[in-house]
Order: sequence, then C-alpha cells, then structure tokens
Amino acid sequence: MITRRSVLVGIGGLVLASGAWTVGAYRASMAGTEARLARRSSIIDTDAGALEYAVAGHGPPLMMIHGTGGGFDQGLLFAHALRESGFRIIAPSRFGYLRSGFPDDASPAHQADVLVDLLDTLGIQRLAVVGGSAGALTAAEFALRHPDRCSHAVLLVPAANLAGRDPVEFTVAQKLAVDLVLGSDLAFWSLSTLAPGQMIRTLLATDPALLWRVDAEERRRAELILDGLMPIGRKVDGLRNDAFWSGTPSSTAYEEFEVPTLILSCEDDLFGTADTARRLAERIPEAALTIWPEGGHIWLGHDADVAREIAAFVEPGSRS
Repeated sequence: MITRRSVLVGIGGLVLASGAWTVGAYRASMAGTEARLARRSSIIDTDAGALEYAVAGHGPPLMMIHGTGGGFDQGLLFAHALRESGFRIIAPSRFGYLRSGFPDDASPAHQADVLVDLLDTLGIQRLAVVGGSAGALTAAEFALRHPDRCSHAVLLVPAANLAGRDPVEFTVAQKLAVDLVLGSDLAFWSLSTLAPGQMIRTLLATDPALLWRVDAEERRRAELILDGLMPIGRKVDGLRNDAFWSGTPSSTAYEEFEVPTLILSCEDDLFGTADTARRLAERIPEAALTIWPEGGHIWLGHDADVAREIAAFVEPGSRS
C-alpha cells in the first residue's frame, strides 16, 4: 500500500533530481559558453582601456560591429555569410562587453574613435563598416567622424531615437523579464531553456512563429544568437549603455554623411527599426534602403539576402 510518507519521499526525490539536473545542465551550458569564447579573440590597449576583437576569414576587410547583448562572437556570427563569400571580418567587442573596457565616456562617438586604434594595429587603412542594431550607432559615428577610414557604411536593423521617443517600448512584464535576466546568468539560462520563444520575442524582437517558416539553418542561427547572449554577467555595462544611447534622442549629424550608405531592416522588427531605417534614408544623402516584409530584428530568413546586399554594395559588379 502506498503511504503518504512514500509519496512525499518520492516527490522529494524528484525535486532533488530535477535540481541536480538543472545545476548540471546550467554548468554544462556555462562551460560551453566559455569554450565558445576561449582563445578566439585578442586585446589591444587604448586610451579608453582594453579593446577586444577577433579577425576571421580572408579577402577584403569588413568590420562587423555587434548589437545589444553581443560581443566579438556575435559580430562573427552576424558576418558568417559574408566571411563565407570572401571577406576578412574584423569583429570588436564594444565598450562594456566581454573583455573590452568601459570608460567614463562610453558614447558611440568615443567608441568610433577607439576603433581607429584597432585599424591602425591591424594595418588597415580603409574598410567597409557594418553595424547591427545598437552597433549601428557606432557604425554611423565611425562613418561620420572618420570618412577617410570608412569606404562604405551599412546600418543593419539600426537602433536610434530619431523621433524624440524611445522606439523600444517594453510592457511591464517585458521590463521585469529584462531586469531579471540582466542580473543573473542563471536566470537568463533558465528562461531561455523554459521559454525560448518568449525570449526570442522579448530580447531578439522577432516573432517566434517565424522559426517554423524558415529552414533549419536559419532556425539554428536564431538559437545561436540567443545562446550567444551568454554570459550576461560580463555584458551588463554594455547592455545598460546601449539602452541609454538607443533611447536618447540622436545627435548624430546624418545629413553630413560623405560615405556611401546602405540601410537594411525588416518591417515586422518588434524594435521598430523599419521606421528608423526610413527616417535614416531621408536624412543620409543618397542612402540605399531595403526593407523586407518579415524577418524580425534578426532578419530571420534573410541572412543570405543580407550578405548578398552588403557584398554587392561594398564591391559593385564583383559579386553575383
């Protein structure tokens, strides 16, 4: 006969086993994160502190500046198709991310100036610069402040406050979730494990229903972008800095751009970058603009399209 005591003991055993599995799975995930980052990047010293970066591929150089929650590894992931098509990718970690420093002046303009030190270190005189999401703020400042070092600028799902209001408006529940994951790697891992669709909607601003309308390779890319937000604990300064500069009315003089500029976005981006992209195209002289009907903030289903657009823009006539 099953007694109340035996039932309670059984439930207790399941709880302990579940807890043990959770701890083990979390530790395995963190170990995988460390392995993903280990020995893939280098550091240079600058007036703003350490600047982390990675270089991958061969061919014409192209700098990929990561978005919110990223680092050099996200830059490499964003530029994977470009690397495969024959570009040498330069991927820095911006202020407050991973091993890069966080100076008192952590503005996109200052970050753009520090990236010149990276080009000098690598012996690169001029290259195309792509900035994704909040990284587009730095890419724009780089193009504006250093046109002699920037051959082309690409603003990919660009984050910027051009209308006097923060384009990202979180609900109360979303704000609670963001605050929770910003404070804990374990909380982020738990939510990503238990509710990946909600995390893709909230943090990657992409309708998770799109995952089932794209191929397996694109679904895997979405998973990698979400997983790549770890370790949150080494990105808190960068995340909060991005939230400030993305939400603050932009003072960048887009009307004074001198370099060819391409702007790419998706209409259904939940961070509203399609509207931002159109406003930028109106302000930047002779800017080219492409907006796909769907794809969200991570241009799901359009990674190959993004790479083709950028390659054709940067090297017209040399790419099919």
